[in-house]
Amino acid sequence: MIYHALMMLSRIVCLLPHSFLLTMGRGAGILYNRFIKRQRERAVKQMMQGLGVDEERARHLVRESFINLGINVFEILYMPHLSKENFHDYIEIDHLERMKDALSEGHGVVVLTGHVGTWEWLSAAFTMSGLPVTAIAKPQPNQQYTRVLDDLRATIDVEIFSRGTSELLAAARALKKGKILGFLADQDAGPGGAFIDFLGKTASTPMGPAVFAKKFKSPVLPCFIIRKPDGKHKVIIGEVMRYEDHGDSDRDLFELTLKMTRILESVIREHPTQWLWFQKRWNTPPEQRQQKHHVTKAIDIKAEEGSPADG
Repeated sequence: MIYHALMMLSRIVCLLPHSFLLTMGRGAGILYNRFIKRQRERAVKQMMQGLGVDEERARHLVRESFINLGINVFEILYMPHLSKENFHDYIEIDHLERMKDALSEGHGVVVLTGHVGTWEWLSAAFTMSGLPVTAIAKPQPNQQYTRVLDDLRATIDVEIFSRGTSELLAAARALKKGKILGFLADQDAGPGGAFIDFLGKTASTPMGPAVFAKKFKSPVLPCFIIRKPDGKHKVIIGEVMRYEDHGDSDRDLFELTLKMTRILESVIREHPTQWLWFQKRWNTPPEQRQQKHHVTKAIDIKAEEGSPADG
């Protein structure tokens, strides 16, 4: 029932001008900010800590972030409307040549990104430019929502690997085939993550991007999609990053993860209203950390075993 209702809503939304989506999304975001108290208060608290702003400023910025989220929802439903012919009407891409040059190396590209802007449209910017995109996605609590998202992503030709399945092997194969592999690296990674200061507080940080960059000699590109004042989008592609082998795998992976975390942090600080501040980003306390990055090593082993033979 939920699936069919949302897909019907998507078909209706796709008939509307983008400017109308901005208006509807703004209204939805204002309502969400007003009535979803638990997420709002968590966002305010985390923003005060992360940005060092007072409560009044935090509440203003959080309200704007909920408005951005409201627009995001409608833009995700709008994805079937996007095409190679019209996506430039909505999305500007800065330094696309960096992505093409990285892909030309033949080792795939690890994309570092986060829940910034309308992150689903970041994939669309690349697929509509004729580039192969894959990503590892966390299933939604409700399976019908997951199905809706997967079907909408399929309309923009994004290949999704769901967490909890054989996603590590599929991701390994994607890089071996020279595709883009996207990571949303701003979520809590549990006891096996790298514990790094993030926006003023220690957070368990995913090491997947660094692990795959190491294993497959893949270049890493920081890529983010930012909403412009006119409601449209700009994709920012940063300078290429690489895994550097200094003889200590755990330390080298940590150092690359640290560098990536600083980039993500700087983007959030520069565009605070475009990040999901109510995320449980600091959910795993430092005292739960593992002495060794066992999750990292497991990924490395599985990627090795699951990689198809060269050629």
